[in-house]
Amino acid sequence: MKRFVISGLLAGLTLSSGMATAAKIELVVDYPYPEVFNPVHEELAKRFAEKFPDYSVRFRAPTADYEPAAQQALRHAVTNQLADVSFQGLNRQRVFVDRSIAVDLTPFIKAEPDWENRGYSDSLMSLGRVNGIQSGIGFSLSTPIVYYNADLIGKAGFSTDNLPKTWDEIITLADKSRSVNADTYGMHYDWEITGNWLWQSILFSKGGKILDDTEQKVAFDDTIGQESIAQLGRMVENGTMQNYSYNEAAQLFVSGKMAVFSSSTSRLTGIEKQIGDRFKMVTGLFPIYGESGRVPAGGNVAMMFTKDPERQKAAWEYIKFVTGPEGAVVMTKNTGYFPANMLPIEDPNGLKGFYEENLNQYTAVKQLPWLTGWYAFPGENGLKITDVILDNLQTVFDRSAQPQAALQNMSKEVQKLLDR
Repeated sequence: MKRFVISGLLAGLTLSSGMATAAKIELVVDYPYPEVFNPVHEELAKRFAEKFPDYSVRFRAPTADYEPAAQQALRHAVTNQLADVSFQGLNRQRVFVDRSIAVDLTPFIKAEPDWENRGYSDSLMSLGRVNGIQSGIGFSLSTPIVYYNADLIGKAGFSTDNLPKTWDEIITLADKSRSVNADTYGMHYDWEITGNWLWQSILFSKGGKILDDTEQKVAFDDTIGQESIAQLGRMVENGTMQNYSYNEAAQLFVSGKMAVFSSSTSRLTGIEKQIGDRFKMVTGLFPIYGESGRVPAGGNVAMMFTKDPERQKAAWEYIKFVTGPEGAVVMTKNTGYFPANMLPIEDPNGLKGFYEENLNQYTAVKQLPWLTGWYAFPGENGLKITDVILDNLQTVFDRSAQPQAALQNMSKEVQKLLDR
């Protein structure tokens, strides 16, 4: 992993130095998840520099995930070292708006001719809107989905043409699979992702809420929250799911030893590559309950941090390029994410043929009608609240606490942080 990160940095530095004599402005850019995005960002920076010879790109060392990315940017704000363009998690935009770090992109958008025909739908643009400010534009989006080992569930009598629609059905399927497939495991629910995304997912899928409308009181401890935490508890109570880390569970799944794996669609390309021809894998929709059920969008947005007018011009060109049709195609074909730009999805020269040939990738796109925002906590304690949720969910999955007790404790600790 260290070699991968360093090679990505060197590639970015080489790109920058190679263009330095011609470029008038060298943009500083940072992003998370190097194992997923290094090749994507390197390719996009190269193409951008070719199209805009007055501009070049220099990457900062990528951060591991969204929380370190936000923490690093907040430190850089104090030391006046902010990147010009920063790729931040959807649920981390709010802190940059609250602290007046994010540049409102609305004036740039209004100055663009024919913006409404550029492929940026209002529903997807809304994912980058915080308190009336267009703080970011979606770069790579994801939803939670369910991965199935078709060979294992087939031997257990289940068909990929009629995949489960509820978690109880999924748990039953996973149990049946491990009972008829010796030395295999049932399932894994990737609850650790950024602390609370998969908690929000199961809650929102039933029409639940995180906080009340005033954003001053915990709302996830209501009846829907109690049902949701109980469902997570049922995953582990009979050994259907073990207390494994993501890496441990993913290795079991790609090696053909696990029937069901629920995680982000962003993992898809990597998982498919690791599986190779070991077995047939299919993806299914994340269970949605009732008309009010939703799934939270994951992923990240491109944000502008520079306040310098000339650098803002360059940063805006870069944001448009990476989130536009060309950037969307490069990003999608090299990851499991889907784009926030709709133009290439139906374009035969863009992604239309790609999705027709890669139906597993299309599962997340089919969930667009149920898409909702990834909730961001208000105030100074947003990152601490995420840690509290992570720690309490851990007690459910390691069975050190009963699910309802874990929910009560999580609610109490989150409420204390909201009251500060």
